[in-house]
Amino acid sequence: MRADARKNRDHVLAVAGAAIAEQGVDVALRDIARRADVGLATLLRHFPTREALLDALLRTGFDELTEKACALETSGAPGDALVSWLRDAVAWTTEYRGVTVLIAAAIEEPESALHASCVALRAAGARLLVRAQEAGVARGDIDGADLFALVAMLAWLGDQPSLAPRADHLFDVVTGAVSPR
Repeated sequence: MRADARKNRDHVLAVAGAAIAEQGVDVALRDIARRADVGLATLLRHFPTREALLDALLRTGFDELTEKACALETSGAPGDALVSWLRDAVAWTTEYRGVTVLIAAAIEEPESALHASCVALRAAGARLLVRAQEAGVARGDIDGADLFALVAMLAWLGDQPSLAPRADHLFDVVTGAVSPR
C-alpha cells in the first residue's frame, strides 16, 4: 500500500474510532467519511463494509488484549493476573459504545470478520481463569464463556449513562465474586 493511502486509511480508522466512541457502532459511514474529510468512496475503498471497518478498528484492541493475557499467564499471581486482564478488557470494550452487541454476535457467527479475534480473546481470558482456578483463587463453577459474558456485561454498564457511575463499584463486586481475595 502506498504511503499516502496508508495515511488516509489510518486517519479514517482514527476518526471512526472517535465517532464510534461518541455515537456508537451504528454511526453512519457517511458521517465518518465527512468527519475524516474524505469522500464516502474513499472510505469504502479502504473498508467496503461496516464490518470490515469495525474489524480493522477492533482487531488491534483484541490482539493487544490477547497478547496481554498471554503475558499474564506466566507472570504475577494468578488471581491478580485475571483481575488485571478483566479490568483492561472491560475498559477497552467500554471505549466503543455498542461494541458488546457486536462481540456477542461475532463469537457465535463463524462467518463474521470479527469471529477469529473474538474467539482468540475469549480463549486467552479462559486460560487466565483456568490458571486462577488451578491456584484455588477463582471460582470453579465458571468457564471462559461465562468470563467473556461478564466482560460484556460490565462493559454494557459503562455504556449506560445512568449506570456508568456505578461501573467501578460493580466491577469490584463481580471480580470479588469471581476471584475472592
